[in-house]
Amino acid sequence: MSHEILFSIGDTVVYPTRGVGCVKDIETQDISGHILQVYVIQFDHDQLTIRLPLTRALSSGLRKLSAPDVFHKTLEVLKAPPQVRKIMWSKRAQEFEAKINSGNPLSIAEVLRDLYKIQPNQEQSYSERQIFQSALVRLAREKALVENTTISQATQDIECSLSSKLS
Repeated sequence: MSHEILFSIGDTVVYPTRGVGCVKDIETQDISGHILQVYVIQFDHDQLTIRLPLTRALSSGLRKLSAPDVFHKTLEVLKAPPQVRKIMWSKRAQEFEAKINSGNPLSIAEVLRDLYKIQPNQEQSYSERQIFQSALVRLAREKALVENTTISQATQDIECSLSSKLS
């Protein structure tokens, strides 16, 4: 049973719940008598390798890196005023995690925008800092690859856009 191969060995891809990875191989496996073709995707930053069936690639949200113009739009999102909803933190945290795990750079930028504290003396809870950091790393990794720069430069660009709200 052959399925359309959307990605090639060596392609850099984004898996929504893990971030940026690389297709290392396309294997054919026999699982309980069923022949299954899988992408072998390696995530160096997590030291993780997953095997994703070709039949589930699109439904799982696996995609190529975003186009550069998407990151121009993320900078606009980052510079916008935060949209903080007055609901319990646990519910907001779930919404933020869902946006991060969507893999959509614009949604991840919304999380950063809404959790960014302009005043250094504004306190953030541990979970707020963790979610902010998770979103920052996820967005910076993809931005760095798309713009052919370092992760630290991409992180600096994102933080600079967030802090520009002060002006």
